[in-house]
Amino acid sequence: MAQSESIKVGKRGAIVLPAALRRQYGLEEGATLIAEPTEEGIMLKPAVVLPFERYTLQRKAEFLLNNAIGADEYRWAAAEVRRMGLDPDGIPHEQPLS
Repeated sequence: MAQSESIKVGKRGAIVLPAALRRQYGLEEGATLIAEPTEEGIMLKPAVVLPFERYTLQRKAEFLLNNAIGADEYRWAAAEVRRMGLDPDGIPHEQPLS
């Protein structure tokens, strides 16, 4: 475990973590940390950031159409896409084999 070091708080609250701590915890430039208040002070913990995709209606329609198994499911999916106000023929997808 690395020895305690003092650091200064700069403009806008910026701090610089000592290189030994950054190496020990695998922190590289741009890493995201969680700052959590504790009774002893502020605890910094590495955060996991997952990509987020907001699906458009077209993307949802593509999922419905591409995941249909068989003719009956495909007809149902196409009807759902039409209820979404979209034309199934205008959505890139592959129709299931009959």
